[in-house]
Amino acid sequence: CPDCGLLQDRVPTLEQDWVLLEPDMNPLAHTVPAEHRWIELSDGRVAVYEVCPPDQFQQCRVPHRLACPAQPLPDLWPWLTSLRGENARRVERQSDPEPPPPPEEWPDAG
Repeated sequence: CPDCGLLQDRVPTLEQDWVLLEPDMNPLAHTVPAEHRWIELSDGRVAVYEVCPPDQFQQCRVPHRLACPAQPLPDLWPWLTSLRGENARRVERQSDPEPPPPPEEWPDAG
């Protein structure tokens, strides 16, 4: 990978193209979003496996870009991206300095 320096598997697709997949990783298909599941065919090519719900025992391959430590994760689930943003704001709020203590004597507000 030009970004992280790790090896990738360059595998032909059904569309006469190539995809770079994470080597030695075959997660269960139901744990991977449909558009990122690549199924190995008997002739060595791969195809995107968008069957929903997938067979619970079907294994798949994932693109290296999902596992690449040098690239940001894509927006796989919008709600998760929103949650990440909110968690980042919570961290900022937690690291903000404490508000100053109230004065010992309050001014006369009349």
